[in-house]
Amino acid sequence: MRAPDWLTARPVAHRGLHDISRGIVENMPGAVQAAIAGNFSIEVDIQLSADGEAMVHHDHALGRLTEATGEVIEKTAAELKAIKFKDTPERMMSLGDLCALVAGRVPLVIEVKSHFGGDRKLVKRMAEVLASYDGPAVGMSFDPDQVLALRELLPSRPRGIVAQWTYEDEYWAKLTQAQRDSMLYLRHGFQTQPHFVAFKVDHLPAPAPWIARNVFGCALLGWTVRTPEQRTRVGQYADQMIFEGFVP
Repeated sequence: MRAPDWLTARPVAHRGLHDISRGIVENMPGAVQAAIAGNFSIEVDIQLSADGEAMVHHDHALGRLTEATGEVIEKTAAELKAIKFKDTPERMMSLGDLCALVAGRVPLVIEVKSHFGGDRKLVKRMAEVLASYDGPAVGMSFDPDQVLALRELLPSRPRGIVAQWTYEDEYWAKLTQAQRDSMLYLRHGFQTQPHFVAFKVDHLPAPAPWIARNVFGCALLGWTVRTPEQRTRVGQYADQMIFEGFVP
C-alpha cells in the first residue's frame, strides 16, 4: 500500500510556496508558480461550491483572506472566482484551473476538506477532473469517509489520511465524540487502505503512523513543518515533510 516514490522525493509546499510579505497568498496561482519554480510538490485544499465544483481554498468560511464573507459551499464557482482577496489581485481557482496551471510539472497533494456529513460530491468532482489529468497527483483527507470515497471513486490515484494524535482541541469540537474516536489510531486503515499517512509533526513519533510505515509500508509525511526543530523531527520519523514559511 505504499505511495509512489515521487510523493516523497521532494518537500511538499503547504498551500503552495506562499509568502504574504511578498504578496504571494496561499492556494493562489502565484504560490503554485513559486512552488513549481522551486521544484517542490504542492499541497492544496479543495472545497465544494454550491454548484458542485471543486474550488482551491482552505477555509470553509470566507473572510480570513477575502473581502467577502460567507460559506464557500453556499456560493457558486462563478461567484467564488469573482471574490477579491485582501493581499493579491489573483482570484480563487477551480481544481481544473490548478491542473491546467501545473500541467504535470510537479506532483499535487490534494486535501479534500470535509464537513463530515457523508457527502461525497467533492470527491466525485475531483475524480472527474483528474480523469483527464496526466500529471502526478494524490488525494487525502482527515475524514475517513472521504478517504474511502477516494478509494471507491478514484482507485487509480494514490490516497492518504491526514491525522494527528488526538482530536480534542477546539477545532474538532463540531464533531461528535464517535466521529473523533473513529479517526484515532488510524483504526479505519483496513477499510480505507491508504497509500500514505500525513501526520502532525509535533505528534511524531506515535505508534499508529509507525505501524503504518514500518508494517504496512505506507509512506509517512509530517505536517506542517515550520521550524528547525520540526524539520529535525520529521527527518527522524517520516519520509518527507509538508512545509511552509521557509525554503528548504
